[in-house]
Amino acid sequence: MGDCAGMQVVRLYRLESGSKVKAFVDVSIGDFIVKGLKVLEGKKGLFLAMPQDKAKDGKWYETFFPATKEARQKISQVVLDAYQH
Repeated sequence: MGDCAGMQVVRLYRLESGSKVKAFVDVSIGDFIVKGLKVLEGKKGLFLAMPQDKAKDGKWYETFFPATKEARQKISQVVLDAYQH
């Protein structure tokens, strides 16, 4: 599957059509595996959503997130490339 600078898609589970959620994805980054990323269909096309948990205040917060815009773009590129191939 997709690979970029030590980042690799280890699981990509595609969902049936009809849902905005297109796939659930797990990636390895170095010695770590991040579970629960989602490929979603938005108004401007496909995008990657980071894992989230619902807090006591009822809001959703990302449990994993890239520290920079560039890092977010890299992980999105790897996952979306793997999804589209």
